[in-house]
Amino acid sequence: MDAVYDEIADWYEYEFLGPQDVRAADPLEIDHCLRALLGPGAGTCLEIGCGTGVHAATVRELGWTPAGIDISAGMLRHARGRLAAVRADARRLPLRDASLPAVICVMAHTDMPGYLAVVDEAARVLRPGGALVHVGVHPCFCGGFADRNDEQAIVIRPGYRDPHWTKASWTDKGVRAKVGATHFPLPRLLHAFTDAGLTLDRFAEGGAPTPTVLAIRARKPLPAPSESDR
Repeated sequence: MDAVYDEIADWYEYEFLGPQDVRAADPLEIDHCLRALLGPGAGTCLEIGCGTGVHAATVRELGWTPAGIDISAGMLRHARGRLAAVRADARRLPLRDASLPAVICVMAHTDMPGYLAVVDEAARVLRPGGALVHVGVHPCFCGGFADRNDEQAIVIRPGYRDPHWTKASWTDKGVRAKVGATHFPLPRLLHAFTDAGLTLDRFAEGGAPTPTVLAIRARKPLPAPSESDR
């Protein structure tokens, strides 16, 4: 996927993201979901698949120090000045075990066919009690199986239950028509967190009238108290 995003990085930054006032309006409630589930905090918050770093300002406003990783050098070129970021594979994070209080992944999981392994890596680098916040396209209402031409009446066609990669999209002006997407049905997505040993904590949806975004907060459990602590 790195070469694909390298090719569209300028289009993504200057055309797809749109003017600042449109982003600030937050029509899909991506920023709202991120703020609600990440919440105020301190310390480093790692964004997996940070792209051009557009969510760093929100992370910083909440009190965190934003940092990011992405596989695309082209996207990271636009992230300069927004957050500290390095080029790395999300399935092999260049970080020590239990080194971070928070990790986020925002609108990027469909770019990662190995997202289950990515969640495992996020769990590895989280400190006990730390949170992984996932904000992504809603698996039930977005994908090659969903006809979204009429926002008032989304049509769900066969294909939702089958994990797959596709360039099928309801619009030829979005990212998915250019780079494709990996679809994870809802149970498979939720199992990624529980299989990684994380505890599902809070949820949110964004977009109307049919949700476009699903957000999940999962925490790394604290160690059980020892006999001497009781």
